[in-house]
Amino acid sequence: MKYILSYVAILSAATGMAQDTTLNEYKGKVTVSGYAEAYYSYDLSKPKDNNRPGFIYSHNRSNEFNINLAFIKANYTADRIRANIALGVGTYMNANYAAEPGVLKNIYEANVGFKLSRTRNFWLDMGIMSSHLGFESAVSKDCWALTRSLAADNSPYYESGAKLTYITNNNKWLFSAMALNGWQRIQRVNGNSLMSWGTQVQFRPTDKVVLNYSTFLGTDKPDSTRLWRYFHNLYGVVELSDKFGLTLGFDIGQEQAEKGGSELHTWYTPVAILQYAPVDHWAFAVRGEYYSDEHGVIINTGTPNGFKTWGYSANVDYIPIKNIALRLEGRMLNSKDDIFLKADESPTGVNTAITFSVAVNF
Repeated sequence: MKYILSYVAILSAATGMAQDTTLNEYKGKVTVSGYAEAYYSYDLSKPKDNNRPGFIYSHNRSNEFNINLAFIKANYTADRIRANIALGVGTYMNANYAAEPGVLKNIYEANVGFKLSRTRNFWLDMGIMSSHLGFESAVSKDCWALTRSLAADNSPYYESGAKLTYITNNNKWLFSAMALNGWQRIQRVNGNSLMSWGTQVQFRPTDKVVLNYSTFLGTDKPDSTRLWRYFHNLYGVVELSDKFGLTLGFDIGQEQAEKGGSELHTWYTPVAILQYAPVDHWAFAVRGEYYSDEHGVIINTGTPNGFKTWGYSANVDYIPIKNIALRLEGRMLNSKDDIFLKADESPTGVNTAITFSVAVNF
């Protein structure tokens, strides 16, 4: 009998340990953080409605002090569970979430993730997430240039759907596949019955180099007018030295000219950013970019050559402590057609703006 009791005791103890181990996988901690960026941008064309050109979705108000983006975020992290929720306000939210209904307009991020393997870094995440496309985010402080590139402003900042992500044990490779509600959509377009799809492959050969290739396949229109869209996003971020960094990016997309047709309309945009940080607390960056969208798939101008625009910018950053950044940028856009308006509302091919911002994260 005593041997039977001993066996039962051992089995109970082992079961209890297994239960404790399982429970520990789901015990985590909650952290609260936030971000806020105030800015003043002055468009030398002096638009009467104080709006920058319609294809600019970040820092898009002129001649007024405003908030580009401010959010408060709660994060829950455990061994096999993670969750994020962030509520945001600002002109960035107004511009990018204009198509979303009701309270969805203020959801910067809301997602839940479950680790599918105990031994591998393999996750399933669902909800509203940052986009898998591009090297720039909505958080300006994390980007080398103060304002966003034409490529970033005119491709998704966020996406809603389900994502599978696998990261190798040496952290050199990341692979993701996702089902999405559309091209920067939380709520799917009415009348659209199809999911969109995305992939991402990222390679980090060293801690100084990031190489990325992401794709999007889907449609952002109702079934009755469905046009398939194919999009490729490539970029590399290289730390050339302790003081210099270089980012090179190239986006190319195609969309059907008509439903069921074989003709495709193509748009593309290369971008390069060089950053120089000579001493602590100071950084400088210059950016060159070009955006070609002759058929107006993304940016419709109604002009003979469509949207064919060069962009140049230079900024200086002062970072007194690591969570605060004061930034000043000058930016010029030069278009082949006269798609901009001067102060007297006569057309011109050039647009120039100066932007100052103060950003803090906590």
